[in-house]
Amino acid sequence: MFPELAVHEFGEKYGITLPSEYRHFVTHIGNGGAGPFYGIFPLGFMDGVSSELQRWDENDGIVGLLEQPFPFTDEWNDVSGQPDPDLSEANPELYEQQIELFDRTYWGSQNVNGAIPVCHMGCAIRVWLILSGAEAGHLWRDGRADYTGLSPIKLHDGSRATFSEWYSEWLDGPFCNKR
Repeated sequence: MFPELAVHEFGEKYGITLPSEYRHFVTHIGNGGAGPFYGIFPLGFMDGVSSELQRWDENDGIVGLLEQPFPFTDEWNDVSGQPDPDLSEANPELYEQQIELFDRTYWGSQNVNGAIPVCHMGCAIRVWLILSGAEAGHLWRDGRADYTGLSPIKLHDGSRATFSEWYSEWLDGPFCNKR
């Protein structure tokens, strides 16, 4: 568990307030640990290059600016700037320039402003908790690693997932409910 004071200091550091159900989870149930996919990250951590967790910081190239509103309300997957792979053989220098520009845009941390990573789904696909903007309190899937973009996570009933609903659905699921 994470002390309430530490959660408050975390919020002050980044100018945000954590959604109440996530804050309750972190301070009363556990700061990371068992959960969907590969488990819940401790507050302020995410999956690293190896299997170890790493600290993240605002605007570090992965996490965006937390006070800024999350930029999307619907699925996003703008791959329109992705260069044609045939260009890599025809003009390698131009291809490298275009892929670098595409990567800066597609992978830019501005695409996850107002959000923190809470879970790793595998293969560099993550779950983000939205802290600010119209989607505050909801979870989004970051599938940019497989070029499926960013999309809201939905519960079995089709509604948008909040942290506690998503976690509860996992607890009630087939892997945790076997007798």
